[in-house]
Formats: sequence, C-alpha cells, structure tokens
Amino acid sequence: FIMEELKRALNNNAWDGRWYKRAFTDDGDALGSLQNEECKIDSISQSWATISGAGNNDKKYIAMESLENHLVDKEIGIIKLLDPPFEKSKLEPGYIKAYLPGTRENGGQYTHGAIWAIIAFSLLGFGDKAGEYYRMINPIEHSRTKEAANKYKVEPYVISADVYTQKNLAGRGGWTWYTGSSSWMYEAGIKYLLGLRIENGYLSIQPCIPSDWKEYSIKYKYKNSIYNINVKNPDGKNNTVESFKVNGKEIEEKKIKIDDGVYNIEIYM
Repeated sequence: FIMEELKRALNNNAWDGRWYKRAFTDDGDALGSLQNEECKIDSISQSWATISGAGNNDKKYIAMESLENHLVDKEIGIIKLLDPPFEKSKLEPGYIKAYLPGTRENGGQYTHGAIWAIIAFSLLGFGDKAGEYYRMINPIEHSRTKEAANKYKVEPYVISADVYTQKNLAGRGGWTWYTGSSSWMYEAGIKYLLGLRIENGYLSIQPCIPSDWKEYSIKYKYKNSIYNINVKNPDGKNNTVESFKVNGKEIEEKKIKIDDGVYNIEIYM
C-alpha cells in the first residue's frame, strides 16, 4: 500500500512534462525541472523510474527519450549526470556546487549514472541503444587515437568515476580505479545486455543486445558445474528467447536449475 502511494505521488508531483524532477529542497525549490536555469534535467530520476518500476509506462519512455536528447553527448562519448551544471543560480544542491561546472557530479559524466541509463534502456528493450552506449562509455573508446588519449589523460583499461564535460576540459577522465562504477559496468554487461540471470537457484538468459549481433557465447562456471552457453540471433532481434535447449533437449520454462555437471545450452532468439 505504501509503495502504491509513493508511486502515485511520484507520477503526479515529480513529473515535469517530459521527464521526472530530481528532488525538492527544504525551501520547496525543484531540482531537475525545465523551469530551472541550471539543472533542468538529471539522469538518475529518469533511469530509476524504469529500474525501480515506479514510473508510469508511457512516462518511462518519454523520460528516457529526454535523457537521450539532453544528456548524451556522442561527440565527447559521455552521458552527463545533469545539465546545465550548477554555477550562479540560487539553487543550493549541497556540496556538488563546489565542483567546477562540468566536473564530477556537477554536470560531468558521473559513471554510475551513465551505467544506470544503459540498464534502463535495456530494461525497456532498446538493445541497439544499450549496446551503443555501453561501447561509447567504455574507457578504451577514449583512447582510440593519440588525440583522444591526450584529451582523456587517464588509464584506458579501468573505469573512471567521472569524465569532464565543459570547455577545454571536455572528455578528460577523473577519478580512476573506481570499483563502484566498474562493478555496475560488469553487471550491466553480463546481466542486462548478455542476459545471464541467476535467480532462486535457476539460470536463465534474458538478452537485450544490438540487432546486428548474430551470435555470442558465454562460458559460466559455478562451483562444480560448467555451462557452455551459445546464443544465436539469426533474425536480428534485440530480445526474447524462442528456444532454450540443454544438452539437445528443449526446455519449455527456458531456465535450468544450477547443479553439478557440464551443460551445453543452445538458445535461439
């Protein structure tokens, strides 16, 4: 009952017309509203409306479209946390205003938030977008050329907590070796794109992949069991499993109980 009340309040009071507001201050000012001069839109409230299941169905899609339009910068290869950054307005969001505009949480790519956006796109079934943005924010993409690497300035083989977005610092990596973002990146790739789910002792595959992926495989080891999983996508789908075979036998419920042994799983989308 409480969750339903919260959901109703969220969709009635936090909806700003094209996206969800981020927060309200003690003074009653809204953060993440179109009415604002700064912080008109924040990515976290859009992503989590989908991830939490609290957003109304049509609003989830509209909110994620707004996130894409306002916060994805394909030129720099980032997904911003919020925009425009805090600088001169009367809004007082706390410590993040102390950061220079476009650095860390103050309008940079805060990588947790970027990954949550990718997870939300995958939950809505947008496999092409999820795959494109997952690739885009991969640190290796920031060092494809000498020019890009000189701009990024940090290690291309670990996750940055943040990437800057403003003026001459645009595209520069911040705090690296950030375990929180790296574990979310791992989760987004394995669970939400490739679709490897282990729930209540059962293994299932619920992919959300780019339509041009024709096939992929996973070798999963759990204690004394090995699962050789091959997923085929001949029709260029983003999601939905049509056939789930284990050692040549079709499994109607499309999941298998985790048990000792070697299992060859063949999946057709």
